[in-house]
Amino acid sequence: MWSLPAAFSPLLLLLLLGQTPPSRLQSLSTMKLRLVGPGSRPEEGRLEVLHQGQWGTVCDDDFALQEATVACRQLGFEAALTWAHSAKYGPGEGPIWLDNVHCVGTESSLDQCRSNGWGVSDCSHSEDIGVVCHPQRQRGYLSERVSNALGPQGRRLEEVRLKPILASAKRQSLVTEGAVEVKYEGHWRQVCDQGWTRNNSRVVCGMLGFPSEVPVVSHYYRKVWNSKMKDPKSRLKSLTKKNSFWIHRVNCLGTEPHMANCQVQVAPAQGKLRPACPGGMHAVVSCVAGPRFRPLKAKPGSKESWTEETRVRLRSGAQVGEGRVEVLMNRRWGTVCDHGWNLISASVVCRQLGFGSAREALFGAQLGQALGPIHLSEVRCGGYERTLSDCPSLEGSQNGCQHDNDAAVRCNIPNLGFQDQVRLAGGRSPEEGVVEVQVDVNGVQRWGTVCSDHWGLSEAMVACRQLGLGFANHAIKDTWYWQGTPGAGEVVMSGVHCSGTELALQQCQRHGPVHCSHGAGHFSAGVSCTDTSGSPPCPGAADLVLNAQLVQETAYLEDRPLSQLYCAHEENCLSRSADRMDWPYGHRRLLRFSSQIHNLGRADFRPKTGRHSWIWHQCHRHYHSIEVFTHYDLLTLNGSKVAEGHKASFCLEDTNCPTGMQRRYACANFGEQGVTVGCWDTYRHDIDCQWVDITDVGPGDYIFQVVVNPKLEVAESDFSNNVMRCRCKYDGQRVWLHDCHTGDAHRANTEHSPEQEQRLRNNLI
Repeated sequence: MWSLPAAFSPLLLLLLLGQTPPSRLQSLSTMKLRLVGPGSRPEEGRLEVLHQGQWGTVCDDDFALQEATVACRQLGFEAALTWAHSAKYGPGEGPIWLDNVHCVGTESSLDQCRSNGWGVSDCSHSEDIGVVCHPQRQRGYLSERVSNALGPQGRRLEEVRLKPILASAKRQSLVTEGAVEVKYEGHWRQVCDQGWTRNNSRVVCGMLGFPSEVPVVSHYYRKVWNSKMKDPKSRLKSLTKKNSFWIHRVNCLGTEPHMANCQVQVAPAQGKLRPACPGGMHAVVSCVAGPRFRPLKAKPGSKESWTEETRVRLRSGAQVGEGRVEVLMNRRWGTVCDHGWNLISASVVCRQLGFGSAREALFGAQLGQALGPIHLSEVRCGGYERTLSDCPSLEGSQNGCQHDNDAAVRCNIPNLGFQDQVRLAGGRSPEEGVVEVQVDVNGVQRWGTVCSDHWGLSEAMVACRQLGLGFANHAIKDTWYWQGTPGAGEVVMSGVHCSGTELALQQCQRHGPVHCSHGAGHFSAGVSCTDTSGSPPCPGAADLVLNAQLVQETAYLEDRPLSQLYCAHEENCLSRSADRMDWPYGHRRLLRFSSQIHNLGRADFRPKTGRHSWIWHQCHRHYHSIEVFTHYDLLTLNGSKVAEGHKASFCLEDTNCPTGMQRRYACANFGEQGVTVGCWDTYRHDIDCQWVDITDVGPGDYIFQVVVNPKLEVAESDFSNNVMRCRCKYDGQRVWLHDCHTGDAHRANTEHSPEQEQRLRNNLI
């Protein structure tokens, strides 16, 4: 009788039995995981592992909660809820890469756990393991992106496009119908129509930026195809005989955000021995463009579809089709919590707004925070819902969501070719320079500059959007220090006036015949844009929002003696009738209130000019960095101004910041001025000029209005929330403010176009 030392017996026993000991796999972060299976959600499914360029499954032997926890954490989820054995999410295909996986539970990646080794398994696909993760993402997990890198057998399945066949389709600037072509491993292939379904078409249209698809008149395309196959000189006929021309078969559910997520078979099972598309032709798809991308028609769309679209909106995105998701409930706009947020739910939002499927579902208020209610959380869309309100969800207040959990989305939009019609020249970086545009001049496409007359931030925002960059930092009118492209110095566009929502400068209002007061040369329009192409994207722009509730709660009247108003009078904070009073005798009646201005954007709000341009005000003994920062107005119900406050010169600073965040800006001692992201600048009701002088106003019902950054001097990601309005009742002795809200906080049909907003601000109604 003999025995082995306890420390060595397990290892030697395995060697004696001819087996290798459990091994650790490849090094950290080189293994990729995914969850797949019929009907599965992003947080659950069959667990698959990528090894040697091929996806394979994991056997359920010895697999338990600690192994599932490691897999879920690696996938970006908080934890695992459970695991599912015996191929609950369907049997997989290909190799069974892992068996007898053993994790402690503290590993950061499945490749740190022990197993039999790659491909060493005695299991069948009926034992494929599945996992169910907690839907909440880990802190710092920024987004769920479309993975278009891996298609069949882990190879590269990239873009999709439509090749127009009909002459009418070829003449359109936006191709919505044609043969499906897929870029696979760097080469374009056509897809065989055998087994092609409308679910497949829906996925293709979604990738191309279209919300829906319609059936194709296939017999006509078949007629065109047959005629080419009968032509002995047809190049297409010879190409179709090669399997490298085809994608053999595609099978989508219709909810996938990208074709790489569908079941794709590049070649038949027998490979080169069998034709890839015998007797078939290329698959043809017809997509329906969203309202924003359709040609303008005299007959407007139905009121019902407009109403449905306006129950959800995107805010604070640099590009069309991206932004923080907000929904309209109980006549108030509110946000969506990112708990459970995924690409399927994000795609429902995108399609509801007339875009394609989602290419990215963003978490953690990546596109800025909002004020106000959080309406929804744990949104669970199946993918075919018409609107987000059709999806199961919880109330946002039920699970402790904060605005740092605001969900956002980036949608696929159609390629209209606008990005090829603008460029920047002469700047120090690719994000700045002279704006050069391509326009039609007497039937010839010509590059030239834009006249800088009336050039402002709204126009610069459109230019940056068209360039595919971020927000505009500055609209530049004199570009003498930038050298433009030789031969493109002539002014080809003048009188440009944009609302700020256009896709391209070519869509803005402009002069017919070019007329520029200073001619061509060094005063052409220029821009400086932010760059959001990085990963994660660089910070965008500030976003100032006034706390409407605080205004409503702090408003009151004061009869203030003229003897205490000399400084305010010097800074034009009183109505003009004060000039005719017998100073220092008498008083002025002031509507006073506190204002708290939050920066909810992704960049600090900084003055447009540097310290050398700031103005010292002796009365209040501080520097004013912005001469016009807010307007306070009292309007009649039809918009006529009856009183105004001139809080025109502000000293910007961080009055308060959230716990743990350091104040960066302070006015004292000629300090730097601005408002840090997440912080707020508070102006108490008892400081000078924090009022509207209503001495000359009679009793009645009015609108009280505050406009932040009224001249749009400093770039923001969203100007629609810069206006706050209240209903105001004044009986001659007392004042009541109620229904205070920012300009974009109420129901959709009370919102104004950018032009209407500008008229309201400037009192031109």
